[in-house]
Parts: sequence; C-alpha cells; structure tokens
Amino acid sequence: MHKSILLFLLFFGMTGKAFPQYIHEVLDYKPAPGQFINKAPWGLPESAQSIVGTQTGSLSLGAFGGYVVFRFENAVQNHPDNPYGIDFIVYGNPFSYFSEPGIVTVMKDENENGLPDDAWYELAGSDYFFGNTLKNNEVTYENPQSAVAADVPWTDNFGNNGVVVAKSFHEQPYYPLNDTFPAIDASSYMLQGTRIMGFIDTSTPGIIGSRRRAFGYTDNTPRGTGTPTLPDNPYTPEIENAGADGFDISWAVDTQGNYVDLDEIHFIKVHTAMQGDAGWLGEISTEITGARVIEPDNAITGIDEILVLKDLPNPINQSPVHLEAFFFKKGRIQRDEEITWTVDGADAFIDQDNNLHVEEAGSVSITATLSGNPAFTVSETTTVDLTDPTQVITDKMLQISIFPNPAQDYVTIRGVSFANILIYNMQGQIIQQEFHVNPGDRTDISDLLPGIYILKIISGNEEYHQRIVKR
Repeated sequence: MHKSILLFLLFFGMTGKAFPQYIHEVLDYKPAPGQFINKAPWGLPESAQSIVGTQTGSLSLGAFGGYVVFRFENAVQNHPDNPYGIDFIVYGNPFSYFSEPGIVTVMKDENENGLPDDAWYELAGSDYFFGNTLKNNEVTYENPQSAVAADVPWTDNFGNNGVVVAKSFHEQPYYPLNDTFPAIDASSYMLQGTRIMGFIDTSTPGIIGSRRRAFGYTDNTPRGTGTPTLPDNPYTPEIENAGADGFDISWAVDTQGNYVDLDEIHFIKVHTAMQGDAGWLGEISTEITGARVIEPDNAITGIDEILVLKDLPNPINQSPVHLEAFFFKKGRIQRDEEITWTVDGADAFIDQDNNLHVEEAGSVSITATLSGNPAFTVSETTTVDLTDPTQVITDKMLQISIFPNPAQDYVTIRGVSFANILIYNMQGQIIQQEFHVNPGDRTDISDLLPGIYILKIISGNEEYHQRIVKR
C-alpha cells in the first residue's frame, strides 16, 4: 500500500472520520500548594504529560492559581456549526455534588512564533460578572519549610490571608519541592488570576459538597455515558453525552471584561478558580484528565440561554444580603435584561436595590425571573440564623464614608483598603468596576448618565452598599 494512502487511513480510519484531536503538548505546569502535589500520580511534572493524547490522565493544579498551559496540534476554530457553540471540552473528575472549578483562558498566536507570548483572554463563565468575583487576584504562598505536610500560609493583594490546610491523608510537603519544581522559588511565589467564591456546603456531616457552577468551568461537570465525541449542552444541567466541560471561544473577554471576537486560538491555560477548604476533603484543587477538540455538526441544537443566580449564604447570618442574577444568551451576558425578584419567608423582603432583608430565624426562598420571559426562572432556598450578630462587621462599615453625594465627576471613599468597587444601575446590572481602591482614591463617575446608582464596596469578606446620585 502506498505510504500516503496508509497515512490517510490511519488518520481518518475506515469510517472516513478524523480521530479526535487531543492535547498535543503541555507547555507549562506550575501548581499551587496542595495535598496531591509532590507525589504521583497527580502532582509531579510527569503528571502534566499524562494528559497528552488522552482523556484519562491525572493532573492536579493545587489550590487557587495553580495552572497548566497546553495546546492541540492544530489551531482550535471558533466554528459557528459546532454543537451548542462548543469548540473544545476539558475532562476532569468531579462528582455530582463536588465540583473543583477551574478557569480557562485562551490565546491566539498573533505573532505566529509558536509561543504563548501574546494576549490571554479569559472565557467568562457564569460567575465572572458576580460582584464577589475577584479579578486579577494575586496570591503569594509561603513555604512552611517542613519536611512533612504542614499548613501553607498565603496572602493576597486584596488583604485576605489564610492557609492551605494540611490533612492527615497526605503526609508529604504541600509546597512544591525545589528539586521537583526548580522554576518555583523555594521560599515563596505568587500566582494570579480571576478567583470565584463558589459554594462549599458543610451542612451535612460527613458529606461535604462544592456546588457545581452553571457553566464555563473545568472539573465541574461529571462524566457522561453517552457519545464521547459530542459535548453536553452547557446551558442545561443534564448530562447526555460525554460529560466533561465544554467551552466556546466566543465567551472570551479582555482584561476590562469586554467580549472579544477570536476566529481561532492556539494555546489554552487552566487555573484553579477557588481558594477554598473542604474540610476532611482538603483544599479545592482543579484536576484535569485530558481535553479534545469538537468537530462541527450543525444538526445538533438546543437551548442556548440560561438565567444564573448567585449563591445565597447558608445560613444567612447578617442582613441585608445583596442579590445578583444574570441572563446569558450563547454564553454572553445580556445586560439589558431585567430581573424580577420574589421572596417567600417570614419577615423577609427585597428592597428596590435588590437587597434581601431578613429579621428572624427560619427558612427563606428567593426566586429570580426574567421579566421579559417568565419561562426563565431560578430559585434557591436557604436558612436564616441571626443568633450570632456580626457586630465587628457593622462597626467597620460605620467607618465608611462616600462623598460628595450627590456627585458629578467623582466620588471619594474612606474607611477601607484594597477595596473592590462596583457600581450598579437600578436594574441590578454592573456598569463600572475598579480594583485595589484605597482610602482617598477617587472613583471617576463622569461617564455615568445622571441618575441613581448603587455603589458596592467589597473589602476582604465584607460588603457594603450605598445609593449614590449622579448629577
């Protein structure tokens, strides 16, 4: 048989269809500290190579910010005929009740040098636009200098701190060892990226849950038993085909959160999206077992819209709680869509600024409905426990001042440091945001139309809301 014919048959197979395009090369792997780091099979440099050419590898990224960069052999096309718009899928190993979400960013080889040295664009998932999501979160991990497992301290650029907690199940050091990861400083190192809050449920002893995100995150959707070459619809909760997590290049945003249009991408980066401790299960650490490119098939269609509600605290231990819900079409946020809120619970109400007020213990249910199409509705029920008043938070918030108000060109905020500032219109849509705001810094509002807005301040784990008037 002629060599060219043989190669053709090997590539396309006897059915005439191309074999799936799996990961071709891993270009970089820098894990955060974690219980699986420094040991086989999940946390060694060779673990990164295990995800090449397969969907059954084993790679842990560790705690928040740990990442891997890989590419397929050929560019991934943003093809309009791909099922549900999904251009590639990434496999993890989540359970139905335990997600360890990872954020995906992509890059086009603009300068055509074959290196990942152009601009990265985040594929904005369902949690990207929530007010408690931290953009450009820089976390520095300190080596505890222990020969066995020990808590790894961390601090970040928003004034937060904590530890990656050592567990008895994994006795090796969690901080990447210099002999194994020579590119990581032996004393401390910094990882950065977008951080989502997620939702860790410890309400049932012995069964800790990490809630699945709506769409747009790796290690988030359990494996399916259907056709492995077909992605699942990311806008529905059902798992009908391969499972795994699908990604549409059209979700890409720039550093300002604006959507960009990419015709193709060449490099993919995944980093752990949460900084969370799941009790005896250890830190939230994204795991990857492989990835593959999706082939066009315009015969496969389905729902391409979804309404997403931000997780409610469980229990609610302070009042008010700011509510957020966003409507997406083909994975892109629709900012002009209005949301109608309803509440079911004793002595609970929602004010005109979308703040939930509760006054007594018990159960409360929140429902968000798309005003223009009531078929899109999402609800959540939680409990209220106000027996432990958060007086410390109240005292701190009383120190905050925002002036002038009314204002014309700017407002100045006093009383917080490393604050995250978000401005909402009266429909609950984020129209402006700033990061790393310190006392005395001015927030420019000159581009806002005259009217009433809600200014939200996030400082550490605390939130403060105040109505401002733009003249």
